[in-house]
Amino acid sequence: MKVLIDTNVILDFLIAREPFAPAAKEIITLAEKGKIEAFLTASSITDIFYILRKYTDREKAKEVLSQLFEIVDVVEVTKGDIKKALNLNLKDFEDALQVCCGKKKKVNYIVTRNEKDFRNSPVKIISPAELIKLLKS
Repeated sequence: MKVLIDTNVILDFLIAREPFAPAAKEIITLAEKGKIEAFLTASSITDIFYILRKYTDREKAKEVLSQLFEIVDVVEVTKGDIKKALNLNLKDFEDALQVCCGKKKKVNYIVTRNEKDFRNSPVKIISPAELIKLLKS
């Protein structure tokens, strides 16, 4: 199964945001064990790095990202992806860009806690808890 992980889920894992951290950690563990093929968009990386820097120093943030890249793949963001995202009927541009990148990689789901932000998405949306439940059934 291929999934694109939304920025909020990655941050839940990396900075241990409660009460979301356990489910986010399980998603990362599933990717680490090869139970899912996980992706992030290149545009998410800048947001993740910026927020990580608020919790740690630059070198530690770089180290954390390097470790993360051992577990997930990064989807490039092209001008074509941006143009497609601009034409999607989604409220948030960043979410629209993730949808376009997920579609490009033919993911089964986008894993997010903000399911309402992805209304009208042509890619199926699933919460971390729902994905964990699905994979355990």
